[in-house]
Amino acid sequence: MKVVFTGGGTGGHVFPIIAIVREMKKKVSSSTELIYIGPRDDYSKDTLSKEGIKTNFILSGKLRRYFSIPDFFSSLIDIFFKIPVGIIQALSLIFFLAPDLIFSKGGYGSIPVVIAGWLLGVPVFLHESDIVPGLANKILSKFSSEIFVSFPVKETEYFPLRKMVQVGNPIREELLGGSADKAREIFKLKKESPVILVLGGSQGSQRINELMMEILPELLTKFEIIHQTGAKDFPKIQKEVSAFIPESVRGNYHPFAFLQEEELKHAYGAADCVISRAGSGTIFEVAALKKPSVLIPLPESAQNHQVKNAYAYARYNACLVLEEGNLSPHFFLEKLNNLFLYNYLQEMKLGAEKFAKPKAADVIARYLLEFLE
Repeated sequence: MKVVFTGGGTGGHVFPIIAIVREMKKKVSSSTELIYIGPRDDYSKDTLSKEGIKTNFILSGKLRRYFSIPDFFSSLIDIFFKIPVGIIQALSLIFFLAPDLIFSKGGYGSIPVVIAGWLLGVPVFLHESDIVPGLANKILSKFSSEIFVSFPVKETEYFPLRKMVQVGNPIREELLGGSADKAREIFKLKKESPVILVLGGSQGSQRINELMMEILPELLTKFEIIHQTGAKDFPKIQKEVSAFIPESVRGNYHPFAFLQEEELKHAYGAADCVISRAGSGTIFEVAALKKPSVLIPLPESAQNHQVKNAYAYARYNACLVLEEGNLSPHFFLEKLNNLFLYNYLQEMKLGAEKFAKPKAADVIARYLLEFLE
């Protein structure tokens, strides 16, 4: 039995694949081959290889919706060279691998694989993380037998109802086992103040980082902060903290360029509240953990999907949504203080529990294996 996974380009595509692979491994023999085909990405290669997934890289091009002269020529190269070559590479790989099915997490990197699989008659299952699909998944939905969706079917846009199955967004089960005591050891927490975890996606968020730096001196008088800054901004933030944050509260701030799975698990375990972008992966993680959250959607996200994700989640009273266009440092600080002052956190926990789909990876793994029987 062989299963090919594909997805394109970010942690938001790779981590759900890892979650599903881990669940499949619990249910199948070691003779089952789990294979990844997608665009070259050193981070994905290392992460997937550690899970025992055979990786194969092909060319793939982005489908850009924005316009500039450089982007125009890049799009021409991608559409007329990279994607066709990628399809030919995928055709060769899939022909010789002869997989029983293809699972696509979506994104630009999966386009050649899904089209090649469809041409060779391999069943394709697609997963959509967001409430509104991007251009790549709109295209790939035409070639898919079924589409797993994260948000309720009636709220998910574009796809035909007959193809959709709501399962949630797959999360790594290991993230659910965090310990506040272990977090105190890892992050040197003082145990005296509420803990806030700040995330900006796998690469960090420059604007969230800038917002945090503006209010950090005041924030640290009331909270301890674990902050995933992203590798790019990490050195700058370290310098700013050393220069501008009073030494008396500096020990309440714990910046990290990136939180590895073990660190993230325990950071979640200790957090009283999470501040994050509104990517589907983070939303479903904090929901499964019943963590109150403040979501700051990325305004440039394709199809405005982060804003729509955030408000769909907010309908469960599980989070506070603050859009960047209305966001000033002091307004943000006031809203955050009010969450703790008026104890909205318990209501958020209950809302998160109602929304959560912590078994999404298990459901998808079982579904695929039943199809293969």
